[in-house]
Amino acid sequence: MKFPACFRVLCKANHGAAFIELALVSPLLLLLLFGAIDFGRGFFVGLEVANAAHAGAEFGSENPSGTVTEISAAASQSAPNLSNLTVSTPTWGCECSDGSLYSANCTVTPVCVASSTRSSTSVRKIQVTATAVYHPLLPWPHIPSSITLTQTATIRGN
Repeated sequence: MKFPACFRVLCKANHGAAFIELALVSPLLLLLLFGAIDFGRGFFVGLEVANAAHAGAEFGSENPSGTVTEISAAASQSAPNLSNLTVSTPTWGCECSDGSLYSANCTVTPVCVASSTRSSTSVRKIQVTATAVYHPLLPWPHIPSSITLTQTATIRGN
């Protein structure tokens, strides 16, 4: 079968080929772009939650007489971009510096025994847990519509 001359000319011309390739590849590029943006937002929320827990624990270790409300406020102030941040009730106590004995709220100071190679003294310990919920921008397959991010920070000091 012989094709008309005008058809043969159109088949040999490559005008617009780059545009067609762009049209075919652009959905994949957009999917990768939105995936990177969504992953970056989730990573940012995770960092904010970790910083909030650490800030609350640091405040509690520097202010032994600090209240639960003050510790929670310090944690929330370090993550102002998270509107749904919750800080659980911090726990504090005393333990041996080698981690062997623990006393909640330091009601009883643990008796720490030193070994022949190192000394063991009683130190204060505070633990703060922060939680936030992350909602991805797009409904990705096999990824839930909300992800709960939780971080716990523990600081030991005198």
